[in-house]
Amino acid sequence: MEELQGYVDRIIFRNPDNGYTVLNLICDEDEITCVGIFPVVSEGEVLFVRGEYTRHPGYGLQFKMASFETRAPEDAVSIERYLASGAVKGIGAKLAARLVREFGGDTLRIMEEEPERLAEVKGISERMAMEIAEQMEEKKDLRDAMLFLAKYRISANLAAKIYQRYGDGVYRVISENPYRMAEEVPGVGFRIADEIASRVGIRTDSDYRVQCGILYCLTQAASAGHTYLPKEELRRCAYELLGVPWESVDAQLAGLAMDRRIVMKGDKVYAASFYRMEEASAGMLHALNCSYDISPAEWETAVKFIEKEEGLELDQGQLEAVRQAYTHGLFLLTGGPGTGKTTTIRAMIRLFEREGYDIFLAAPTGRAAKRMSEATGYEARTIHRMLEVNGALVEENEGRRGMFERNADNPLEADVVIIDEMSMVDITLLYALLQAIDGDTRLILVGDTDQLPSVGPGNVLKDIIASGCFPTVTLQKIFRQAAESDIVVNAHRINRGEHIAADNQSRDFFFLRRERADVIIKIILQLVHEKLPAYVGAEEQDIQVLTPTRKGLLGVERLNGILQQYLNPPSAAKKEYKSGDRLFREGDKVMQIRNNYQLEWEVRGKYGLVSERGTGVFNGDVGVIEEINEFASSLTVRYEDSRAVEYPFKGLDELELAYAITIHKSQGSEYPAAVIPLLPGPRMLMNRNLLYTAVTRARKCIAIVGDERVFYDMIDNTTQQKRYSGLKERLLDLQI
Repeated sequence: MEELQGYVDRIIFRNPDNGYTVLNLICDEDEITCVGIFPVVSEGEVLFVRGEYTRHPGYGLQFKMASFETRAPEDAVSIERYLASGAVKGIGAKLAARLVREFGGDTLRIMEEEPERLAEVKGISERMAMEIAEQMEEKKDLRDAMLFLAKYRISANLAAKIYQRYGDGVYRVISENPYRMAEEVPGVGFRIADEIASRVGIRTDSDYRVQCGILYCLTQAASAGHTYLPKEELRRCAYELLGVPWESVDAQLAGLAMDRRIVMKGDKVYAASFYRMEEASAGMLHALNCSYDISPAEWETAVKFIEKEEGLELDQGQLEAVRQAYTHGLFLLTGGPGTGKTTTIRAMIRLFEREGYDIFLAAPTGRAAKRMSEATGYEARTIHRMLEVNGALVEENEGRRGMFERNADNPLEADVVIIDEMSMVDITLLYALLQAIDGDTRLILVGDTDQLPSVGPGNVLKDIIASGCFPTVTLQKIFRQAAESDIVVNAHRINRGEHIAADNQSRDFFFLRRERADVIIKIILQLVHEKLPAYVGAEEQDIQVLTPTRKGLLGVERLNGILQQYLNPPSAAKKEYKSGDRLFREGDKVMQIRNNYQLEWEVRGKYGLVSERGTGVFNGDVGVIEEINEFASSLTVRYEDSRAVEYPFKGLDELELAYAITIHKSQGSEYPAAVIPLLPGPRMLMNRNLLYTAVTRARKCIAIVGDERVFYDMIDNTTQQKRYSGLKERLLDLQI
């Protein structure tokens, strides 16, 4: 093991996710490239490094660090170099030189122990002197904590979050109960806490561990869409995770229930927050379920207004839907593509407008809201924007969710609220929405129950309809214009389990038989790059590849790398940044993959003036990388609704390429054309529900490329993963 000591001249590369760093270390007169995990090391710092020399095939001789220590600079030149690097905020090269001229080799000690003396130097006030002292103390404490946490293989990024949460109390948390971090620090899951606990020597059957493991099982269940787990399934999950007797699991279930962190309802075990949300949502839905009288004469006048004055032709099913919406406080409208849901919504809007009502339209995603606006001619927003999401977060056992300005204390100022694409709404968003709906406001929920369920927990639309508690109309007739589209006709055939003739006689529904992944990818590139944009009159970026899986030969991860290379190839005019195993390039199509209620966005006008600001970017939002700024260590994405969001490099784990996305991620979106590659996959996933959702995402053209047998097997396969949700039961419990 060799040893080096020198100062950090330049940090060449740093991975913000794990702290892996490549830096130049100046040792005497030699410049040595060091590589390894260096948490919170700044340019100008003096390091004592142990390790060994290695030869990289591309970069030559390097020193691979095994361990290191930071050392205080020992002479005036080293101190000035350190301060001039920007390691201390507010001190640049000129001020660093003045400080060292004044205090020489004693500069750092004075900054830490006698900071009031810094005010003797021109350009430093007493207030600034105290701020510098605080920084010095914070940097020392943070560095010590980061080095301590690095022993437990915690990444620099995560270690900073842990220290921010606990400060100097981190040492006590680690030694006494590291499982606290799994509940209190985003990003520290059970497995990380468990690994730390094993290193510290905490017993495998400790109460803390078993309780944390149970909550972890419920959290994982929520990620799979469940709001609860059957007790036997939860016991089995906890046993496999923890390796402790079932008696220990049962004992801690009782303890968690007494602490009100879980709710046990018969053989169902809920995380407490999800039970409260289901129970409260059921109560609020029933409270909205009031009736309004309308005489036959009034209804006849309303029908004439809709059909003659507005020129909307409605069949009996649509007219019944409008009447139910007009005479009830809560109404549900369902139906497949082409059945006239949008025309029915337009009729409702015109009728309510005639009464002078204030009407709000919303949908779960930006794309869905844009479609709703175009189809109705009335402004629609995302549900999050309608509820006025703010940057605050509320902590839950299952994670953190956003806070909204519109709530029970500040409800929406609307007479009618219409929500489209309700199949995408999970229990947390439903709960937030209902809190903001005043008792005198009509709520109309619209969706297709045959679409995939929400990504988040719950089975909201199906549960509400299945309860039978509220007026519901299902539209079934396919209208003439829609019937001319084979996309619409075939979607309904798929939904009925009928096999479709893949004979390519259609103008908008194509099946290209291929059975090798490399050939399928070649066809995808031709379709997206050459054929479909001109065929449907759209930009290349608007053609969407939809694939069933993330992994595999035709999974999102592999396809995106290939599509990026061909659709947005490297260029001297385009900057790039590599974050972990993801390469981002200016011009790339990207997607936000989780809700972030604190990300700031702004909309700029023609001359660069900011016309609107806000917070919140959400799972499924798609945009294009507009700029990569290496100097500012940031990347700017322009989203489809003109919002510009600046991401720090350390926050890029929330972005991924979106040339190809999973069919699940496409919910609520519509594309001019979509391409679907199909090869054999997991039976539970490759089902009719998934195929139906994929086909209904395309507006002008759908192209399926792959194995014909897989296509027909998906039509025949009605198997779906069971989703545990209790909203239906909560609704029936409250039914009068």
